[in-house]
Amino acid sequence: MIISTSKRTFKTVVFFLTLFCSNLFATVKSFNHPFLRPITKIESDHYQIIYNKLELQQEGLSKEAFDYAIKGFEKLKANKSLLNDSILSIIDFTKPSSQKRFFILDLNHQNLLLKTYVAHGQHSGLLYATAFSNRNTSFQSSLGFYETASTYFGKHGYSLALTGFEKGFNDQIANRSIVIHGAPYVNDDFINKNGYLGRSLGCPAVPENQSAAIINLIKGGSCLFVYAANSNYINSSKLLND
Repeated sequence: MIISTSKRTFKTVVFFLTLFCSNLFATVKSFNHPFLRPITKIESDHYQIIYNKLELQQEGLSKEAFDYAIKGFEKLKANKSLLNDSILSIIDFTKPSSQKRFFILDLNHQNLLLKTYVAHGQHSGLLYATAFSNRNTSFQSSLGFYETASTYFGKHGYSLALTGFEKGFNDQIANRSIVIHGAPYVNDDFINKNGYLGRSLGCPAVPENQSAAIINLIKGGSCLFVYAANSNYINSSKLLND
C-alpha cells in the first residue's frame, strides 16, 4: 500500500509539473512574439520618466508623437529589426516647419542629442505638413517607421539612405530617392524671410550646417519615426495596432 500510494503521489506531482511548465512555455513564447508583445507598465513608466526628465514637451515634442514612436520602436526592437536600438529619431509633423521638429534621442543614456529644423515635401503643405503619400512623383512626405541605412555622397552632398518598414506608407522611398540630406532652404534666414521653411521633393531635408552631424548620429540602423496626426496612418499602421 505504501509503495502504491507513493507511485500515485509521484505521478500526480509529475502531471502538475508538466502542465505548469507547458503553460509557462506557451506564455513566454507568446510574450516574446514581436507583434504580440505589449509594452509593459514598467516600460511605459520608464519612457514616461525619460519624456519628463528630458522636458520633451517643453522642447516641442508632442506626447502623442513620443508615445507612438515608442510603441513601434519597441516592436521593431523586439523583432531585432534594428542594428542600433539605442537611438530613436522623431520627426513631429504636428508642428509647423518654422519650429524645430526633428528630435534625436539616445534612449540608453537618456539624452536629447539634437533638436533641429526639418523640411517636408512640396505637396504636403506650406507651413504645416498635412498631406502624405507613398507614391513616386507625389512630392509629398511619407509617414511611419524607417531604419537608417548607409551614407553616400550625391547631388546634395553627404546623404543618408533610408529603408521604410511600413508597406503602403513608406516602402517606396528607395524608388522615390527619399533620403536625409542638407538643404539651403532649411535655416533661420529662410524662415525669417518667408515665415516657413523651404520644401523638398519629399525628403526630410535638414540644415546644411548640421547635416553631417545629424547623419553621423543616426546612421547605421537606427529608428526614425515620421509622425503626423493622420487618422489613416494611425488606424492602419501594423506597428501601431497589431
